[in-house]
Order: sequence, then C-alpha cells, then structure tokens
Amino acid sequence: MRRRHQEIKMTVILYPSPGMGHLVAMVELGKFILHHHPSLSITVLISPPSFNTGSTMDYVHHISATVPSISFHHLPTVSLDLLSFPSMEAVIFELIRLSNPHVRSALASLPASAFIIDFFCTISLPIAAEFHIPTYFFVTSGACIVAFFTYLPVIHNSTTESFKDMNRLLHIPGLPPIPSSDMMRPMLDRTWSEYQNFLNFSNEIPNSAGLIVNTFESLEPKPLQAIREGKCNPGGTTPPVFCVGPLLNTENQREEYNEVECMRWLDKQPSKSVVYICFGSLGLLSAAQLRELAVGLERCGKRFLWVVRSPPTEDKSRRFLKPPEPDLEELLPEGFVERTGDRGMVVKSWAPQVAVLGHAAVGGFVTHCGWNSILEAVCAGVPMAAWPMYAEQHFNRVVLVEDMKVAVRVVEDEEGFVSAEEVERRVVELMEGAEEVRREVEKKSVEAREAMAKGGSSIAALGKMVDLLTSA
Repeated sequence: MRRRHQEIKMTVILYPSPGMGHLVAMVELGKFILHHHPSLSITVLISPPSFNTGSTMDYVHHISATVPSISFHHLPTVSLDLLSFPSMEAVIFELIRLSNPHVRSALASLPASAFIIDFFCTISLPIAAEFHIPTYFFVTSGACIVAFFTYLPVIHNSTTESFKDMNRLLHIPGLPPIPSSDMMRPMLDRTWSEYQNFLNFSNEIPNSAGLIVNTFESLEPKPLQAIREGKCNPGGTTPPVFCVGPLLNTENQREEYNEVECMRWLDKQPSKSVVYICFGSLGLLSAAQLRELAVGLERCGKRFLWVVRSPPTEDKSRRFLKPPEPDLEELLPEGFVERTGDRGMVVKSWAPQVAVLGHAAVGGFVTHCGWNSILEAVCAGVPMAAWPMYAEQHFNRVVLVEDMKVAVRVVEDEEGFVSAEEVERRVVELMEGAEEVRREVEKKSVEAREAMAKGGSSIAALGKMVDLLTSA
C-alpha cells in the first residue's frame, strides 16, 4: 500500500496570464521544476486569448509535442468586447476574471498539491483557498517589481494622489529613487481598474505561500534584502521569496541558427560589432518614430540588426489584434535599406532573440526593457540601451541604469519621442564607450550561469520551494 502511494505523482498546477512573455516564463518554470524534481507532475491552465499576445497557441502546441511531461488544461474561451478596454492590462484582468468559474471547475477536477499563479491571476487565489491548495505567486518581472508591489499599500494609504500627479521621487526600500512619472503605465491613475487590480495583488501577497521570482540572487541583492527584512511591508508579514532564474526559452537555438537568414548574416560580421534593435513582441513604434530611428541608425555608422514591426493601427477595432507584416518601403526612409545594406540588416516582425544576443557579433542591444529581454541580455553579457514603452518598462529602466548599471538611458522628449540625434548618440555610446556597463553586464552573465549550475543559488532556491510545496 505504501509503495502505491509513493507512485502517485504530486501535481503542481501553473496558471499564467496569456501574454507571451508570461506564458513562456511560466512554462520554463515548469520545465525547471521537472528537470530537477521529475517525480512531480505539471499541469498548465491556459486561458485562450482573443487578442494579440504573440504566438502563444503555436508555442503551446510546440511544448505539448516536445515536453510531454507538461500537460495543458485549456479553459473555455470567454468573449470580450475589445473596444471597451483602455489597455492590454485591462483586457487581461477581465479575461482572468471571466475565467474564474472555469478555474474553479479545473481545480475541483485536477488533483492539485500546489497552485502557482501569475500576479495577473490574483483573483483566483481565494478559489484555491476554498480547496485548501497552497498558492504561490510567480512574478515574471524582477525582485525590483516585487519590492514595489509589497510596498504599494504603504504608498496608497499615505496619499490620495495618483502617480501621474505626484511629480516627485518615490523612495521604495531596496530601490533607487523612482520618478512617479516612471511608474507602471497602467497604474498612473488610481481610479483606473488596472490600478485597483494590481493593488489587490499587493494586498494578497501576505496571504500567499510564497513568491517565486524570475531573477537570481546576485542580480538584485538590494531589493531582495529589503523584502526579506520586512522593510517593504512594515508591520505586516512577507512570505518566503524564491529566486529561480534566469528562466529563458533557449531550446531550438541551433535549428533557428541554421534556418534564419539574420543568423547567417551575423556569422559574417566582426566580433561585438553589431547593435541589435528590438522592442519585444508587443512593442510598436509610430511611423514617424520608425523613420526617426532609421535616420539615427544611418547616421551612427554602426552595424545593426533591426527587427521592424508595423506601427500601431488607428483602427480601434484592431488595437489589440496582431499587426500586419510591415511594408519596409513605405515605413522606412526612401533608399534606407539599400544605403545601409553593407552594414545593416532589417528583418520583419521577428528574430530568434536568445540566439541573436548569444552571437559573438552582437555587442549592444537597444531594448524596450521587458524583463525577459533584460534577462536574455544579461545572460549573454550584452550591454543595453534602455528605451521603455509600456507596462513596467520605465520602472525597469531606472533600476537597469541607476542600480544594476547594465544599461545606458535613451532620453525621450516630453511626448515620449526619441530623436535621430539621440539614437545616434546612444548607439555610439553603447558600441564605443559604456565600459563600466559592459564590465558589469559581463560580470552578471557569469553570475547568472553560476546561479543555474549545480550548487547554484537558483537551484538551491528551487529545492527549498519544492520542499515547501510538497510538505504542505
């Protein structure tokens, strides 16, 4: 009888939000758990999105075919009126809210030993409590964001102002001073539903069994120390924090290397001579900004690999849907591709980013400061020029530049526009100067590998986390 009991696998249910970066990070967490603790079983709840989140379904089908030890439980589709939402975050929160009855049914039917949820999925935490399932938050951003969210109730209760109206520096334990204007975009106004949903996450942090963060100890020691010492939640309780990163999607790099033209082009370039420009799966520049960026790249004289996506549509009915393939002749200055063809390459919509950043020819990265992109650059030892656009990216830039010192700051005007002169200045600085930044990111690259190696800090944190969730 005892033997049969031991053969029953404990099931951990993962519940990501539908964004591509969040889904990939959550699945990588599942793979990481199974690699080191194969006796566990992993099931991922999927909320099918009716809007652009990147190629999530293609990714799910790929994982299903290549990692059979991870199973996917597809929740029923819910209908959304996309025209009624002010932001992508608002869409995601509503999708998660409408999916709650389906989550309850899933948890009732699936044998769950632990429930790991994205912070977008906070509304499902009380359901898990009904079933007495220990619930952990998985934060796909860094410990800097965890410090902020843990401290948010203190800020919220100390003022009636919205971040957009404060015009001051925010002093959050463990972080450099953050301008209130650099707060997460959907949280700038406290009357917005997105703000209220994120505040709910902050208030529920003490009720979780733990916080799992896609980072590593030596990348963010200051915020981690502040969180663990209780400075971010004075007078309250803080659950244990487990740093299990960097979790990256590195599979099929060799296949991508052989099949993608830009990788063959990189093979022909000198070491550390190419600046890579990409703004994530959802980062879209206006037509005017695309042309201005092109002018700056032409002026700087540096080798470049640039992923170009179509500008945001003016058709509100298609605002949250996948944009069309970009028309380079229409979007870029006349003759730009031909004039820069001896030192640059423009690709449409997508490049294998982990493989690109890991290529010896790449010496700099102009990035939107999404957390997955930051980790990929850090692991590759590539210095960054920080050009944020949405979500928590402005917040991340402050930490990257002022605390981690692995990036130079791209400066926008009051309207958020970046001039050609600024593009030229920052690309030249990134590729010719920024020696301290380059040294620091190369050091962090070594530390990232050590964290994920045998006996490393992230392996140890995973062991403690699994011990906790299997003992509950």
